[in-house]
Amino acid sequence: MSLRSLPILFINLGGEMLYILDQRLRAQNIPDDKAKKVMNDIIGTMFNRRFMEELFKPQDTYSRKAMRTVFDRLAHASIMRLNTASMDKLYDLMTMAVKYQVSLCLRPYDLLLITFNHMDAILTYVKENSQTRANVDFVVKLLVQTYATLSSGELQLVRHNLMQFFQDMHTRVSIFLKEKVQTSNGRFILPLCGPVPYGTEIPGTVRYFNSDGRQIKSVEFPVSGKYSATLNEGSLGVRGDRVTKLGTNMYSKVRPSDTTVSTETQQKKAQSVEQVTANPNPMVKAELNLLAHLMGAVESKGESKKESDIRISMFNTEEEEKEFAALRPPSDMYDLNVIKIDATKGSKSKELLKIMGDLSIPEDTSISSSKGDDLLALMDSASS
Repeated sequence: MSLRSLPILFINLGGEMLYILDQRLRAQNIPDDKAKKVMNDIIGTMFNRRFMEELFKPQDTYSRKAMRTVFDRLAHASIMRLNTASMDKLYDLMTMAVKYQVSLCLRPYDLLLITFNHMDAILTYVKENSQTRANVDFVVKLLVQTYATLSSGELQLVRHNLMQFFQDMHTRVSIFLKEKVQTSNGRFILPLCGPVPYGTEIPGTVRYFNSDGRQIKSVEFPVSGKYSATLNEGSLGVRGDRVTKLGTNMYSKVRPSDTTVSTETQQKKAQSVEQVTANPNPMVKAELNLLAHLMGAVESKGESKKESDIRISMFNTEEEEKEFAALRPPSDMYDLNVIKIDATKGSKSKELLKIMGDLSIPEDTSISSSKGDDLLALMDSASS
């Protein structure tokens, strides 16, 4: 398990959220000044320095429930308001886009190029806001410092963690269905040909070497499909050629109807509620509240909704939204009922206790017992 997956997951999901919101703001003809305020406020909250410093600390990836809550708070960090159905749809689009990008990585290093594509686009959104731009540049430096020196094996562990996070998520998205990269059951179709990873050769040749390491002959064989070489590794600099198009804005030249989720997918969710890994940490509620506090997205008690707030819908018609809302899973779909079993009672309790004792691992007092402790300490220092 990698402890470096969370920043990659958060930044890429956040980048996709900004792409979608930008497209919806344009589709609903929101005035430019309000649209810019929404984008600047969300990016400013997302890239708050203190929040990012906490995020980049080595830690486990948050559960799906925790990550969903973080982005719910983040999406409402400005004057924009989304109802529950629109937020559900937004998060579905975000997760499926990032899952597709991670699935298509030819090599672990491509994860970083995808992340930097998102960062490049985010910088264009805040080019007129010097303070927010400085915070985004700060995160670019953190990315380079944290990931540029990791080995391929360490980056592969990061990718493995991301794939675990997206496992069993099969929401159908219109733009993927139209491009025929997604099947009717929501699974992605991965290409069998195309560019090969940087540093590898196009398949079709078998080379033979003797004991001295000298090549003695080569034999070519036919391959099904066309392959091309990747001549550039891709840059991790502040500016540069990222080589891959993964992580760029795929909504920039599409119609509003392409940012839709199939109602059939929602019906399947309603019939068979997705079971996800709940965060067993008892301090998860405090963690989420602190994350919202750090991002500045918590409204004061008794604060009324401002008249200047704008409502954004992820749906093209009211009928589409009603259909989606009617088929959406119950609100407690991420809450799992925990059944407690007391193994100390019964005829074989002594034997079970002995087995449990043999399996126990002594706690290392040098390691914090909860990943929420550091966050709570930060909150205490901030409020003092």
